[in-house]
Amino acid sequence: MYPTGQQISFHATPLAVQDPSKMMLVDPKETNGGGISQAEFALFTSNRIQSDLEAMGIKLKQHEDSLKFLKAQKNKLDESILDLQVHMSKLHQSGTPRSESNDTSLQGEDITEQILRHANSAAGVLSHVQSRHSSQASQLNSIKGVVGVVAKLGKVNDENLSQVLSDYLGTRSMLALVCKDYNSVKGLESYDSHGKIDRNGGLHGLGSSIGRTIEGHFDAISLENLRPYIGQYIAGDPQRRLNLLKPKLPNGEYPPGFLGFAVNLIQIDPAYLLCVTSYGYGLRETLFYSLFSRLQVYKTRADMISALPCISDGAVSLDGGILRTGGILTLGSSDEGNVRFAKPTASQTMNNFSEAERQMKELRQKKEKTLEDIKRAQVLRDHAVYNFGKKKDEFVRFLAQSSSTNMSQ
Repeated sequence: MYPTGQQISFHATPLAVQDPSKMMLVDPKETNGGGISQAEFALFTSNRIQSDLEAMGIKLKQHEDSLKFLKAQKNKLDESILDLQVHMSKLHQSGTPRSESNDTSLQGEDITEQILRHANSAAGVLSHVQSRHSSQASQLNSIKGVVGVVAKLGKVNDENLSQVLSDYLGTRSMLALVCKDYNSVKGLESYDSHGKIDRNGGLHGLGSSIGRTIEGHFDAISLENLRPYIGQYIAGDPQRRLNLLKPKLPNGEYPPGFLGFAVNLIQIDPAYLLCVTSYGYGLRETLFYSLFSRLQVYKTRADMISALPCISDGAVSLDGGILRTGGILTLGSSDEGNVRFAKPTASQTMNNFSEAERQMKELRQKKEKTLEDIKRAQVLRDHAVYNFGKKKDEFVRFLAQSSSTNMSQ
């Protein structure tokens, strides 16, 4: 097929680069019958180099995508480490994590006493029955599907945060009854033929049996009917905190004093983290996401106000500042008699701190491995860029030589 005495070698690997200036070109008048012309050979060489460039370009894109993915993974790990550092700092502030402390803040029993002070509320009646007649309470159909009172379903490490979240929600929401589904809500109250409340049925009948009358309105929440959070969770977090996008100021920086989202600063009993609803959701992504959404928490009012450009779903500060959705500021002093969230016990705090240390070690190991992967990916990408540039230069030289040869004919 080729002219006698002329051997042309083609390399299959795209890494091999031939200098077109050293290639033997055949005079179109000397094809020796059956040989290829110079134009045909030029076309063949051009197609081969372009094919090599295309394959190398695809390989380069793969390396760049891999590098981009690894860098994004590293950024996520950085954010998780930062979140965990903030969490561990709060555990330190809430008391000595490695020993029992003389903490006088509210514990679970104190919260029950606070609720019982609201004797004629639905939560007061429920808590009275559960604390005084716990064995019978579990058998009562009217309260069988009740998970609990909002105030008792979460705990907060910081006393100031507990107070401001209580002020934000208000007593009515803190005393709301949380039920598994709408049928459980219906069991709390029944009506006569005229639509009036039957005082002998549901929770009202239970109140009457202990000499209490439920006064005014009360809220009942059906977990099944809440719109849950749909998204990712913080990797490796046993509390299944939500992986929410941190706020950023117009200049791209994080606002100073930002401590996190209220929904993630609530500590939930492990029994309520999963499968509280038939769809498998827990209390964080249903109840507390519904109550707080993306409510931001700041260290001071000044921090909160300076972060206004990046606040969409309200914010609170540890010194009592409250900014509601729509830009409404709540002024005045806190009502310290309000029902508040309890604080975890010293032993719970110690366990949480130990778990946080384990997570931190794991995250740092993952980050170290990711950094090594990034280095390897960077080397591969740089090598691919070099080979691509070399092949591109070969193609440019070939085109220049072909053009020169054509002009001289």
